[in-house]
Amino acid sequence: MNAVSIDLSASFKAYDVRGLVGETITAESVRAVGAAFVDVLGLSGQQVLVGGDMRPSSSEFSEAFTEGATARGAHVTQLGLISTDLLYFASGTLQAPGVVFTASHNPAEYNGMKMSKAGAVPLSADSGLMEIRDAAQALLDAGQATDAGALPQAGTTGRVDAADMLTPYAEYLRSLVDLSGIRPLKVVVDAANGMSGLTTPAVLGDDTLDALPLEIVPLYFELDGTFPNHPANPLEAENLRDLQAAVTEHGADIGLAFDGDADRCFVIDERGEPVTPSAVTALVAKREIARARAEGEETPVVIHNLITSKAVPETVEREAGRAVETRVGHSFIKAVMAQEAAVFGGEHSAHYYFRDFFNADTGMLAAMHVLAALGGQDQPLSELAAEYDPYFASGEINSEVEDKEGAASRVEAAFAEREVTVSRMDGLTISDAEGTWWFNLRPSNTEPFLRFNGEAHDQQTMEQIRDEVLSIIRQS
Repeated sequence: MNAVSIDLSASFKAYDVRGLVGETITAESVRAVGAAFVDVLGLSGQQVLVGGDMRPSSSEFSEAFTEGATARGAHVTQLGLISTDLLYFASGTLQAPGVVFTASHNPAEYNGMKMSKAGAVPLSADSGLMEIRDAAQALLDAGQATDAGALPQAGTTGRVDAADMLTPYAEYLRSLVDLSGIRPLKVVVDAANGMSGLTTPAVLGDDTLDALPLEIVPLYFELDGTFPNHPANPLEAENLRDLQAAVTEHGADIGLAFDGDADRCFVIDERGEPVTPSAVTALVAKREIARARAEGEETPVVIHNLITSKAVPETVEREAGRAVETRVGHSFIKAVMAQEAAVFGGEHSAHYYFRDFFNADTGMLAAMHVLAALGGQDQPLSELAAEYDPYFASGEINSEVEDKEGAASRVEAAFAEREVTVSRMDGLTISDAEGTWWFNLRPSNTEPFLRFNGEAHDQQTMEQIRDEVLSIIRQS
């Protein structure tokens, strides 16, 4: 039997698996990963959850993973079409490990895997993902994953059943945020042909549950993993234009944009202007702190990464919570969420994490909190959001440099004589001693980029610091 040439190191990343369909991720490699997932995590005889998004290859990959997992003795529950946060819900409620096939916001030619242990505990490079990669690579190199029969068989082949978790997921989210008593709102939702086209009607519409005082204006709800309208990446401004235009055209109160696997949500106000993820984090933090304190928790903890706005920790402290700063990345956030028993966590990239959602991220629950806050008073969203967005941010700016550490060191040296605070928690963060500005430089793990994020109390100072730092980074 001929060994295959695919190299799994090309698709296994720090937090998930992602690659080009037919090149760095194939049915054969997925079959090997399914077997390795069971072997490395010791899941023979136990339940494993398998589902996928709307990409053309997700169904085939789900079947291949199932073949690998059952060959090694696991009992697979197939979830069918799911969002990433629906996998987390199923993993948390059923206390079972699982996988969802998705490449999130990446183009149609990509697919991948996001995996979790039982209870929606993340699986990453620090917690078994690379061991799974190596075990799967050994099967591929030995030619033992060409089909289900080629895999080493467990004593008893696992069985396969199916479960539909969409309605329980919708019911659970509706139990966490009560939207029934809010004022009527017109809401434009851009699903970008991704999985929120399935989850939005189930949670916010009246497909299966009692109707809410929401008029949903759908954009691109048809599930289509070729993304015929625009990429499912709302982090890029051009992908928000259709939503912004629709909000103003329909006179809507709010717009919501989800990425392809619906674990992130971006918010547009009634003017068609984006609400920053930091402002959303601060708004939701206030609500979650108030709820936790009402239930007797003295000082609820909120997690935020180090490049969210200063408005986030300031809001948390003002509301009698405790803010804890972390590195960027969901595995760090989730780990600290668990360590601190935090009620909520937010990132600048529009990932929002909830203790009541197994410490996992869910764009839909964050959207529901914003709808509840907006619908519970008479302010337009632009005014409500302004309360949580008092500073001036640069946004993320990438500079292509070969020597990223050298460039960061030049910047640190240039600021050495000033009254500043320096942190190396995640890249380089320099803050003005008087608290009027800060910036962070983080190297990309996969590209020759140094990423700049900065913020100041006024636009002029932000631009001055931004231009000075970028000039130093980009000097030849």
